[in-house]
Amino acid sequence: MNATKFQSLMARRLFLAQLGAGAGVVGATVVSSPVAAGQVAADAPWRPARHTQDDWYDKIPGVHRFLFDTSTGDSMGWALQFATNYFAANQEVYGLKESDLAVVIVARHKSTSFAYNDAIWAKYGKQISEQAEFMDPKTKEPPKINVYGPAGETAQAGRMDALIKKGVQFAVCQMSTRGIAGRIAKANGVEPHAYLSRLLERLPHLTTVEDYEAMLPWNFKTSAS
Repeated sequence: MNATKFQSLMARRLFLAQLGAGAGVVGATVVSSPVAAGQVAADAPWRPARHTQDDWYDKIPGVHRFLFDTSTGDSMGWALQFATNYFAANQEVYGLKESDLAVVIVARHKSTSFAYNDAIWAKYGKQISEQAEFMDPKTKEPPKINVYGPAGETAQAGRMDALIKKGVQFAVCQMSTRGIAGRIAKANGVEPHAYLSRLLERLPHLTTVEDYEAMLPWNFKTSAS
């Protein structure tokens, strides 16, 4: 993306944002007087609800925030591409440093597993691939590695690690992870509900690497006995 096109895109987004704000004011005047609308805007500005679970947002350095949402394996690949372009364009057009940008990539639904490392894919690629509905583009079989990791052979291979080094955060879906854990547990002859119940019960008490390893699905029979 060249500088002229990027500036045009930014200008269009700014215009649409201003248009949306204007539409909100117009909508308010339909149901109330201009004076009342002005009082609402001045006295009670809208604020998003905040929860302690959201505190990590404020710990991400950078003043320019951007979020990429992904829900499939392919969309994760595009997000890695676009995030890479986002850093390059902001440096070229605005002269911003990597530390100026706060970027989050969401891995949810069928893209969740692409936040996992090669060790998980190597051991449970079949179950993960089934959940993600994704096959290795080269072999047409369940991947044995994270195809977007350094060892992958996709166009975006290695970009995930490069983005992490730039400060990008990955938000990984907890619900999808539970579902994937259930699949893996079932593949190991463990009843998924029993495994997840035991896992949730034990998680607050796990403190060492050995504790966590004992609760992995393939070790669950030993840890639960």
